[in-house]
Amino acid sequence: MAATKKAVLGQLVGAVDQGTSSTRFLVFNPKTAELLSHHQVEIKQEFPKEGWVEQDPQEILQSVYECIEKTCEKLGQLNISNVKAIGISNQRETTVVWDKLTGEPLYNAVVWLDLRTQSTVESLSKSIPVNNNFVKTKTGLPLSTYFSAVKLRWLLANVRKVQKAVEEDRALFGTIDSWLIWSLTGGASGGVHCTDVTNASRTMLFNIHSLEWDKELCEFFEVPMKILPNVRSSSEIYGLMKAGALEGVPISGCLGDQSAALVGQLCFQDGQAKNTYGTGCFLLCNTGRKCIFSEHGLLTTVAYKLGRDKPVHYALEGSVAIGGAVVRWLRDNLGIIKTSEEIEKLAKEVGSSYGCYFVPAFSGLYAPYWEPSARGIICGLTQFTNKRHIAFASLEALCFQTREILDAMNRDCGIPLSHLQVDGGMTNNKILMQLQADILYIPVVKPLMPETTALGAAMAAGAAEGVSVWSLEPEDLSAVTMERFEPQINAKESEIRYSTWKKAVMKSMGWVSTQSSENGDPSIFSSLPLGFFVVSSMVMLIGARYLSGVP
Repeated sequence: MAATKKAVLGQLVGAVDQGTSSTRFLVFNPKTAELLSHHQVEIKQEFPKEGWVEQDPQEILQSVYECIEKTCEKLGQLNISNVKAIGISNQRETTVVWDKLTGEPLYNAVVWLDLRTQSTVESLSKSIPVNNNFVKTKTGLPLSTYFSAVKLRWLLANVRKVQKAVEEDRALFGTIDSWLIWSLTGGASGGVHCTDVTNASRTMLFNIHSLEWDKELCEFFEVPMKILPNVRSSSEIYGLMKAGALEGVPISGCLGDQSAALVGQLCFQDGQAKNTYGTGCFLLCNTGRKCIFSEHGLLTTVAYKLGRDKPVHYALEGSVAIGGAVVRWLRDNLGIIKTSEEIEKLAKEVGSSYGCYFVPAFSGLYAPYWEPSARGIICGLTQFTNKRHIAFASLEALCFQTREILDAMNRDCGIPLSHLQVDGGMTNNKILMQLQADILYIPVVKPLMPETTALGAAMAAGAAEGVSVWSLEPEDLSAVTMERFEPQINAKESEIRYSTWKKAVMKSMGWVSTQSSENGDPSIFSSLPLGFFVVSSMVMLIGARYLSGVP
């Protein structure tokens, strides 16, 4: 609901929600948690080589300014002065290095989905003792292309501008939150270089027990500690906006997007969990002040630390690389749909995939497999299959992947979830929500106001010391109105579909040799003996056909 320009709404809190696919700025009423106004801009992704995913940090920054300006126009002049704080929620792991003297990025942002560092991951994994996996013990994370440390190592090793800036003490590193906070608080003219504990915990350079950058990890990944941001809590004043309609307003909340959604869903108790359907799918379960290490392929991560003097809370996380991104792929790469919303209509027309299964392992498989050699497959095709069945199979894929990480979470926690709280843009798709309830065989519960990621960032900002316009005390938190989806198929059918999906997942593995160079595309002729063998074999085949008289 957009506010009228004449209404004066009292104290307000804004939130930047900078995701992989889009940037948004939203304004909330802290008394009611009501969304009052927002604006959204889609963000381009670049794919310079197979497996590489990049974004322009300047485009991301400009999109934030644009969203703030447009939202403030909708709010009206009388209400802009009532915005008392801004929170930031961001895509995690995505890596930026910039020049602190000019404010210019030294390379594109290397996105969390990027796979260029696979051979680095393989060589590093060989140097970790089997009986002492200090990387996982300290960070809670498996060694993977997913996290920032290997992306930063690649930039330091391969980009001369980055190397030179480090040598001359001009380089700063950060995830997207750091880049935005530094730029919005003044940039080259005194910008604040910081991050919060949730984003730091996704770099693979941060000790989640001591809550500090770890010297041993930085040496292992060959990262100079001088370029790292200061680590702060998720709820404190970091600095003031230095430009735009909200100049002078404090930035006082910062959470990685999945932690922000956990807060926005009010999952403050041990054992509470939520699943976010964004570019990927991310299931987080609050484990309280205990660091629980998974036996079933989940990550241990920092959930939040809502104040300098407040305790840190941890979470178990199941991460799926390709969630809503599969819809964008159907739209932009295959042209099956013209808009993202169209997928629901296509799926509804058939009501089944008729045996078609889609494993969208475009960036390998994340939890619970951590299998980088996997690639996307569509199987079970017949002459009957059409684009509607593929649309339906795409939605089912999100649900099956969520089932896999929910099963892993139930095994790790020992107490199965009785229902699943969900959020994210794709939860507006009612077919998807019903499918999810059917495949999990438990109710799926969705807030009627789905912007829980931005809400979490706004809550952290509004609750910060020195702002204090948003109370996080249990008795002050507004009850959230929910929509509920109950399973509508029998348990046996649900299990049959799930076991067939597991067969398809097995077929997707082992497609790619991960030994190829990080600097170029693999080619069968990159090896001279293999190239010679292929050419000589073709000559022999042609000769044999000629001698035998075959036309």
